Amino acid sequence: MITTAFQVRWREYLCEAILLGLFMVSASFFTTLFEYPKSPVREALPNATMRLWCIALAMGATASALIYSPFGKISGAHFNPSVTLTMCRLGKIQAVDAWFYGLFQTMGGTAGVLFSALVLQDAFTASPVNYIVTVPNNVGETTAFAVEFAIAFGMMTMVQVTSAHKTLSQFTGVFAGILVMCYVAVSGPVTGFGMNPARTLASALPAMRFDALWVYMLAPPLGMLAAAELYQLVKHAKKTS
Repeated sequence: MITTAFQVRWREYLCEAILLGLFMVSASFFTTLFEYPKSPVREALPNATMRLWCIALAMGATASALIYSPFGKISGAHFNPSVTLTMCRLGKIQAVDAWFYGLFQTMGGTAGVLFSALVLQDAFTASPVNYIVTVPNNVGETTAFAVEFAIAFGMMTMVQVTSAHKTLSQFTGVFAGILVMCYVAVSGPVTGFGMNPARTLASALPAMRFDALWVYMLAPPLGMLAAAELYQLVKHAKKTS
């Protein structure tokens, strides 16, 4: 069954690797551009909040572009094991495909970070950029868990609501990009903006930084699964009322 799934859908798995790989390259380059102390862009923008919003805008645009890209159209543009697990729970993807999706997402994301480290070197690997690892910033693990859970819950709620709407469904990728932008700006200073176990591992493995790893492995999938369950309950209640 595993061999058959790979033979039939390897293109979809590969697309998931490419999608998260490109997202991580974009995140790495833009964060280095705006946060590396010797970057001329950082020197030109001394205001930290302004730099953060510039990074957020870049990442939101990247997310939307990838969702609507040919790769995204082939695989469904999950590039997040939390999304994949939730789609599996909803019966929209088989368990074996979900396993391969998660594996390739992690490999692709890690490859993206390693590529960025090779090109950017110390500007990317040293502090303050530090492989763009996701770690709690001056908050406890409980707070970090709550933030990661909340942003994942919000993202999956948006996906379900817009996907089910005849007019809004074509703009789901746009809304996703807007949420990513807002999340980077708001949750980035608190948790580093994870919302994606594969994204966290992609930075943690090369950096060998596993601070509060359980938060980033559990909170995003639990948040998205909770959003899916709540949406289905509300949908069922409306049908029976």
